[in-house]
Amino acid sequence: MRLLVIRHAEAEDKEAFAAMGEDDELRPLTDRGRRRMNEGAKGLRSLVASIDLLAASPLVRAQQTAEIVAHRYGDCAVETTETLEPGTAPSRFLSWLRAQDGNVIAIVGHEPDLGALVTWLLTGATESHVPLGKGAACLLDLGETPGKGKAMLEWAITAAQLRRLSD
Repeated sequence: MRLLVIRHAEAEDKEAFAAMGEDDELRPLTDRGRRRMNEGAKGLRSLVASIDLLAASPLVRAQQTAEIVAHRYGDCAVETTETLEPGTAPSRFLSWLRAQDGNVIAIVGHEPDLGALVTWLLTGATESHVPLGKGAACLLDLGETPGKGKAMLEWAITAAQLRRLSD
């Protein structure tokens, strides 16, 4: 199994959104974030030809990012999982992941949780050593049975690099 990890694209400013009295879970992508993610998803498709499952955090910015990625992959369905919400333990995500079928599972979530998840899957360490910028992605080989400290990093790429691949 391979795991394609994608951080959500650029979203509205957190403090400005909060100042309007809005819940952070509802914070959407900016127009620029949408445009850039659309280009980045095109580049992503050049690296990973197909995905078997696309899942995202329930937060609006992750859902919107996943929809953009889904469009580039033939409008595949987006599954929502609470195991990608900020603050969720990697072990909870791993339980969810083990119940999934497919060779390539793509997920969209948030930092610092995604970086911590990737680090945990690679090394078993709980602190993040793999920060992902907005719209960035990495691909992990999880082997036959995904587990803590068992993954191998195939590649990690910035959002700008993904956009350059779309040309």
